[in-house]
Amino acid sequence: MAVQLETETQVRGPQRPSAMETGATELDLYGLTHEFDPTELDGMGAADARALSKTLFHRLHRLDEGTPEYQYVRNTLIELNLPLVRFAARRFRSRSEPLEDVVQVGTIGLIKAIDRFDIEREVEFPTFAMPTILGEIKRFFRDTTWSVRVPRRLQELRLRLARAADELGQQLDRAPTVAELAAHLEVSREEIVEGMIASNGYSASSLDAPGGVGGEGDAAIPLDRLGSTDDAIDLVENRESLKPLIAALPPREKHILMLRFFGDRTQSEIGEQLGISQMHVSRLLSRTLGTLRAGLLTEH
Repeated sequence: MAVQLETETQVRGPQRPSAMETGATELDLYGLTHEFDPTELDGMGAADARALSKTLFHRLHRLDEGTPEYQYVRNTLIELNLPLVRFAARRFRSRSEPLEDVVQVGTIGLIKAIDRFDIEREVEFPTFAMPTILGEIKRFFRDTTWSVRVPRRLQELRLRLARAADELGQQLDRAPTVAELAAHLEVSREEIVEGMIASNGYSASSLDAPGGVGGEGDAAIPLDRLGSTDDAIDLVENRESLKPLIAALPPREKHILMLRFFGDRTQSEIGEQLGISQMHVSRLLSRTLGTLRAGLLTEH
């Protein structure tokens, strides 16, 4: 097939059609006898796909970027090499992301590989493209699967810690210590601790999820164990500051203050209990509150 395509290409020779010419004329430019649909490209064997890709890359190298001819050859190369993306995506089928999403991300890597590929280097395209495709997929998982965004250095350290913990656990028949992990990975203990803390950001649990064994419905949820904002917390300082000021008041003023604000008595009731008028109680309260207010301002 590759020989036939190359022979037809040499016989026909490159002719640049205008943008208004038909698709058949464009196909003739590339030495192809018909337009390939996705189904036909998917069913093509690996050897035929490599041979056709090589011919198309030669054509792509000779075309001007941005022209309809260039776009057609580029799009055909993408369709032709999608099996590479599916092969790479299946390596990540155990992840939580849908396979189709991973294929879409890998296709971005394939497009980048096509745009960067140099046919003159005589390197097989699958060999060149696979690292780019895998790198794009790994970058996708690195950037989207963590519940809390952490630096890449700590993400990589988490993977190294997981592998080291498995290896040492099999050797020691117990969970390794921080010192043993640090010695195994040849890093400091502080880095090990930092990596362990960062690992907590990989996945998150819902505050509404039951916390009991086996997810029992009547178990307490984490949200129930979280405190709420106490609206009276701002009054603590004022109360502590008022205690010595109230203690220094004369007994009668202190008693009136207690009856009014802690006994919930009216001024008339206080007057009757103390044998004084309601007006006198009002003046004593005003004078006492003024004294306390001045004491607070002086202290602050």
